[in-house]
Amino acid sequence: MERRNRSLKALSELVYIDSLDSYDRATALIQWHEDYLKDSTIEDFDLELDDLKRMEELFFKSINFLKEHKEVSRKELINMQKMKKFLNN
Repeated sequence: MERRNRSLKALSELVYIDSLDSYDRATALIQWHEDYLKDSTIEDFDLELDDLKRMEELFFKSINFLKEHKEVSRKELINMQKMKKFLNN
């Protein structure tokens, strides 16, 4: 029962994280990973089929979001470095 409750809590947190703004979402996803996947695996979740499908959808959505967020962050860092270099001259 405890495993099921933990799994449902993880799913509900993932649903909530999906509704956050970009920066907060990225930070929350990192924390979610630390809480639920660092010391265990995805096989440890005890969810019904519908919940598993929902989690799968959120996983893929989150992975794609993190890829996009990484690219945006990389471009912002490059722009900041260019601005710093310009201001130093």
